[in-house]
Amino acid sequence: MTRSGILNVNKEPGWTSFQVVALVRNGSGIRKVGHAGTLDPAATGVLLVCLGQATRVSEYLMELPKTYQAQIVLGIATDTYDADGRPLSTGDFTGITEDRLSVALLRFVGDIQQVPPSFSAVKVGGQPAHRLARKGQQPTLKARSRRIDSIDLLSFAPPVVEIEVHCGKGTYIRSLAHDLGRHLGCGAHLGSLTRTQVGPFSLDIAITLPELQQALGNGTWKAHLLPIDSGLANIPSLTLKDDDARSIRHGRPLLADGYPALLTDPAIGPRYRAYGEDGSFLAILAQDSESHLWRPEKVFTPI
Repeated sequence: MTRSGILNVNKEPGWTSFQVVALVRNGSGIRKVGHAGTLDPAATGVLLVCLGQATRVSEYLMELPKTYQAQIVLGIATDTYDADGRPLSTGDFTGITEDRLSVALLRFVGDIQQVPPSFSAVKVGGQPAHRLARKGQQPTLKARSRRIDSIDLLSFAPPVVEIEVHCGKGTYIRSLAHDLGRHLGCGAHLGSLTRTQVGPFSLDIAITLPELQQALGNGTWKAHLLPIDSGLANIPSLTLKDDDARSIRHGRPLLADGYPALLTDPAIGPRYRAYGEDGSFLAILAQDSESHLWRPEKVFTPI
């Protein structure tokens, strides 16, 4: 049975993403284990853990759209932008209505500029910002372009706001909470956060940590592995002839001749998933802009 694949884990509060990776590495005996997108220790929900050859697709998994459910607490701003932080200011939220809140949330939908929290892993001068912040220094962080597709107001029971956010890579929901509080003039922080979806990976089919620990203990964890390519449906695919499949396995480029999709639909995307005639996942191909050859960006050994 394969030892490469993706575990869709429901992370509990109090666990770091690294601790979940370490649990899987120690319990499975596999050296190459990583995750595709950090969750803060207090956050819960979908954490994708990649094993073996699946670590090579983590960069593509991190590009997938994400869905979060968050509780935002109005009236208190903290230095970490969440409930674990030190209160910095308080404000009056009693005059904020649901209508005003709904209008304010629209301000953050679309292509936005967002400054990461000081207590984050963003590098400043080669150091994670959170290390500088914990030393009492105030790291200077630049605003970054982010995409929020939608924010749905689920409930409002002052001072608690519950929302669902559909967003792209790199969006900080803590920053969203802080910025919302600043816009409303009362301050706010993130009370709780659950990541419910990453691309096709949803929370309702994620393995819980107790289930994962049991499976690692009794050796049944491989049954929970998802295929390496299970999160790559957004990349178009094609099946290679046997001769071309052998060439790709050896790192040689692919001529577009004989593959109509590569010739007639170049705008579909800069990459393709390549499969053998037997259905095995061979590689991710990327087009060379100068030679127009399709070169293997990642090659996967048949298992």
